[in-house]
Amino acid sequence: MTTLLICLGVILLLGIWVMTLYNRLVKLRNNRENAFADIDVQLKQRHDLIPQLVTVVKGYATHEKNTLDRVVAARNGAINARTINDKIVAENALSSALAGLRITLEAYPDLKANQNFLQLQEEISDVENKLAAVRRYFNSATKEFNNAVETFPSNIFAGMFGFKKEMMFDLGGQRQTMDKAPEINF
Repeated sequence: MTTLLICLGVILLLGIWVMTLYNRLVKLRNNRENAFADIDVQLKQRHDLIPQLVTVVKGYATHEKNTLDRVVAARNGAINARTINDKIVAENALSSALAGLRITLEAYPDLKANQNFLQLQEEISDVENKLAAVRRYFNSATKEFNNAVETFPSNIFAGMFGFKKEMMFDLGGQRQTMDKAPEINF
């Protein structure tokens, strides 16, 4: 009888331990998804500002249609991305297209003095700074989740319950330029 109680106690403790590990993984996954929701808010604002910026620039740079088309296409791709991983890839493409637009704008000194353009640049700069902050938070939440998924003993149960390592919001080769706040040159 005592052996049976000890076995039941051990099984109960193991069950509680597994449940605790599972709940921790769920909380970490939800924290990561919540962190990406913060990114989504900033991305929505960014996506809303881009058509305004493109409209102002088109008035000055009608012959730079390819650059503007690339920005619009990248924005549309970012809006249509559905999964977190697809959004990360699409947003990296959009960041690259916006960098190309910034280079194009250097050829238009009158545009840089336009009040509408300056206001839009300021708003985009603010959004980009906020995006950098929420990306850092998202990557921190992702790192914490990935650590839990990959470290022993939770990695055993993570695989059993379908938890897997998740993608960071990595900027790849653009990291040096994207870590700096966008500059508005006069």
